[in-house]
Amino acid sequence: MKNFAVKIFKYYSVILMVAFGNFAQTPAPNPFSVSLTNISKQAGLNFTTVYGDVKKNRYLLETTGTGVAFIDYDNDGFQDIYFVNGTRLDALPKGETPPTNRLYRNKGSGTFEDVTAKAGLTRTNWGQAVTVGDYDNDGYDDLFVSCFGKNALYKNNGNGTFTETAQKAGVANNQSKWGSGAAFLDYDHDGFLDLFVASYIDLDLKTAPLPENGPCLYKGLTVACGPPGLIGGVNMLFRNNGNGTFSDVSEKSGMRKTDGTYGLGAVVADFDNDGFSDIYVANDSAPATLYRNNKNGTFTDIALEAGCAYSVDGKPQAGMGVSAGDYDRDGWFDLVKTNFAGDTTTLYHNIGKANFEDVSFPAGLGLNTKWLGWGTGFADFDNDGWLDIFQVNGHVYPEVEKLTTEAGYAQRKVLYQNTRNGKFADVSVKVGGAVLENTAGRGAAFGDFDNDGDVDVVINTVNSVPELIRNDAKSGNNWLKVKLVGTKSNRGGIGARVKITTEDGTQMDEARTSNSYYSSNDSRLNFGLGANKIVKKIEVKWTSGQVDTLNDVAVNQFINIKEGAGILKK
Repeated sequence: MKNFAVKIFKYYSVILMVAFGNFAQTPAPNPFSVSLTNISKQAGLNFTTVYGDVKKNRYLLETTGTGVAFIDYDNDGFQDIYFVNGTRLDALPKGETPPTNRLYRNKGSGTFEDVTAKAGLTRTNWGQAVTVGDYDNDGYDDLFVSCFGKNALYKNNGNGTFTETAQKAGVANNQSKWGSGAAFLDYDHDGFLDLFVASYIDLDLKTAPLPENGPCLYKGLTVACGPPGLIGGVNMLFRNNGNGTFSDVSEKSGMRKTDGTYGLGAVVADFDNDGFSDIYVANDSAPATLYRNNKNGTFTDIALEAGCAYSVDGKPQAGMGVSAGDYDRDGWFDLVKTNFAGDTTTLYHNIGKANFEDVSFPAGLGLNTKWLGWGTGFADFDNDGWLDIFQVNGHVYPEVEKLTTEAGYAQRKVLYQNTRNGKFADVSVKVGGAVLENTAGRGAAFGDFDNDGDVDVVINTVNSVPELIRNDAKSGNNWLKVKLVGTKSNRGGIGARVKITTEDGTQMDEARTSNSYYSSNDSRLNFGLGANKIVKKIEVKWTSGQVDTLNDVAVNQFINIKEGAGILKK
């Protein structure tokens, strides 16, 4: 109670400083030489993501949107893109082709080709999240798509095609009808990727309330009902049996024992540095969930005592997207979570052993409250060695176009520069370009699609074309990209921690399969190196227990590190 009172005092002290002008925005310590340009059309990403009715939604199902993933499905060294798609409640107009999930192959020239049909990925569904991982350890990344309805698991055949195996593998069904954020992880360190699937609402369209029946209102507008008042979903954990099938271990693993529900975005990281992956879930209008891995096949929700279940003033938030990263380089993974309009994006600082403090206001994120956030990510856009924060926005109700008090249905993005002192500066207007373009954004994935060494962003939208934002960093800073190849550990090295040491300190990251909102990043880890011209040491701690150490690695290159063997020849 005493600690909670101290947090409340700090919170309202910050509010007063903002109100009386004594809380100035943190200035950028150095030029932020980054240019972000939306090149989706010239890149060939010219389809429209379909999701519910365009102007009015009857059910919450039409509001959540879908995710997107970077995946090098053909192992040619270039990141391809997989877009999850939705559909509509009403019948499509006569002659209109049903919407489908899409796979775009990177041709290596800055353009993409639609290979969905050729790859065997054509499917019309109420898609939600996508996660990428090599669940059968054959050297080719597979795809899992959570859905309202039946999930999909696409096994990569290694010849440019996929086979849908969800039913056979045992992961097609959600305990609730609505699967949401998903992640592959090796929670038991047996060398095979298991699967976590969050769940939003146990929704039955035949009995779900309509907006006018409530009536369900938002600032006087009649809108889709929920999530409060609807039955929340239950999260699921599937253990990989090592033979292409999974077993539902949700109950015995402790997934059901959580204070929160209405799960959306999920991220996996070792937050307490005990060597085992934990799971954080952003819940909508409910306390967030932090599943601590007990290292014996079970998990315990510790979000409340860990300080990352509520906002700093003790309120549940409408969490959407979430990302993990060590933004202050202290050796502990922190969290950033996007929330509903009228609230701030939340920044949780890990002060050690999975104990978090809400530092949203002192860090500079409390200045923005008008955006409704979805996809987000810690990413080093200028490669200076310090993680910045990118946020995708868009309102949940298309009806808000009638209001003058909202930022609109389509909203611009926000980019925060890491000022290297625990604070961030909003450089959105300064950077401009694609950051200031309005879109009804949802999922966002981060990766280097053009292999030029910096971090690009791909965004999935609602009832609009996607955005591919090319980063043209002009800082001149150096970088290193690391891809992991497991042997005793799972093939993709998921859950392995990579720590690099340069002249100016250390950085760390982990290979993970979920991020942002419903999305999956480039599997290659990006380390910005600033002016450093050599990486003095790379240490990889694999989930098998193997530790590999490499010394004096050259900068500005892509390297593959194989467990027990070191850097593979290109």
